Amino acid sequence: MSYNSTNYWSSSPSRPDSDNPFEKYKAQRNSGSSNLGFRARKRGYGINKALKVLGLLFVFGVLVVAWKGYTGNLYGYGLGSLDASGEHTAIKNAGSITDLLAEKAAARERLLASKGNVQVGKEKASLVMLVRNRELKDALTAMKQIEDRFNRNYHYPWTFLNDEPFTEEFRNHTTRMASGATEYGLIPEKEWSMPEWISEDKFQETTKWMSEKNVIYGDSRTYRHMCRYNSGFFWRHEALKKYDWYWRVEPSTSFYCDMNYDPFTFMRENNKKYSFVISLPEYRETIETLWSTTQEFAKLHPQYIAKDNSLGFITDDDASKGIEGTDYNNCHFWSNFEIADLNFWRGEAYTKYFDYLDKKGGFYYERWGDAPVHSVAAALFLPKDQIHFFSDVGYNHVPWGRCPADDESHDYARCMCPFEREESFDLHQWSCLKRWWKLHGKSWGVI
Repeated sequence: MSYNSTNYWSSSPSRPDSDNPFEKYKAQRNSGSSNLGFRARKRGYGINKALKVLGLLFVFGVLVVAWKGYTGNLYGYGLGSLDASGEHTAIKNAGSITDLLAEKAAARERLLASKGNVQVGKEKASLVMLVRNRELKDALTAMKQIEDRFNRNYHYPWTFLNDEPFTEEFRNHTTRMASGATEYGLIPEKEWSMPEWISEDKFQETTKWMSEKNVIYGDSRTYRHMCRYNSGFFWRHEALKKYDWYWRVEPSTSFYCDMNYDPFTFMRENNKKYSFVISLPEYRETIETLWSTTQEFAKLHPQYIAKDNSLGFITDDDASKGIEGTDYNNCHFWSNFEIADLNFWRGEAYTKYFDYLDKKGGFYYERWGDAPVHSVAAALFLPKDQIHFFSDVGYNHVPWGRCPADDESHDYARCMCPFEREESFDLHQWSCLKRWWKLHGKSWGVI
């Protein structure tokens, strides 16, 4: 307790009121005209305080104006000044939306040039994030880790996709965080909505049943939009057409190890088309007919099935029987981390496969995820040596994570994992990775 309090002075009768500062103040305050000196000082203090406040507000206003002008260039917009109506002159004077986008792109290029962050990586590649405006904090967290661990040395561009226009705040902060160029794509409404051949009544029956069974995201329409979009449309977006490779980055993910090489170049030089970090089983209730639908497609298009495929990874049956004699064991590559060749998705086999699945309606009548769809396609349409397991990547996306082993093949000193290796996997995940290791003729060991 402070000794300058009323409780202190009132708690002891031995302290005379004449020494109590609170009593002195009350006496002066109540004295009225008999204490003009006090009143005059009080008025003078009030005037001085008001002038100080006005001065501070003026300085604050000057700083805000200066900061806005500075951040307009810092974040790469260069939209110019505001006219009387409050509209950016650059927008008002733009001949079309194309001109505006071109101006913004040029402004960001000027920003990168001023920061000296010209792309160093040699591949036509981009870091890709499907994200909402409200996930800005989580997006920046994941971006910072990717930049610190890898991209600060390569300056690859970032591509952000959203079913709603990105806010200026989102653009500003992510552009500032990125060491490379940034681009913001709007998802067409037809790609983020139920197609016309889906029955709303049947969809409602499915969501009701899944909700009663407590199936994760079973009652979510938006989650199904996301799964369908990641399965069949993200790689078609105009913003990605100029790239051959992408690294999918999810908001709120963690990366624990420095990557001292270019994974895009590694993939290209070693003829890899798809890669993963974590593998685990999918929820059976969400994909009950995915495998039978895939078998139908394979029967119609046997030419797309690779000879040395990874069927042995996604089935526990004898893979020599072929796809028709097997059942799906639910193992899949967890697609929230994937580095892959965009041309694989653009190819005839996968494009026709997705279209076939889409017409069957399983993205809405069940809850087919993009992870099992990507995984089954990669396992069947690619030779197994074109799929790569990045065992040297430390990664976490709640609730699963992993950290590389401390052995001769990995420099563990470059990793800062918050958990022990033994804590990083669930038994179900281990079972899928064991099968992957067995498929490649390697004994199970430390990975």
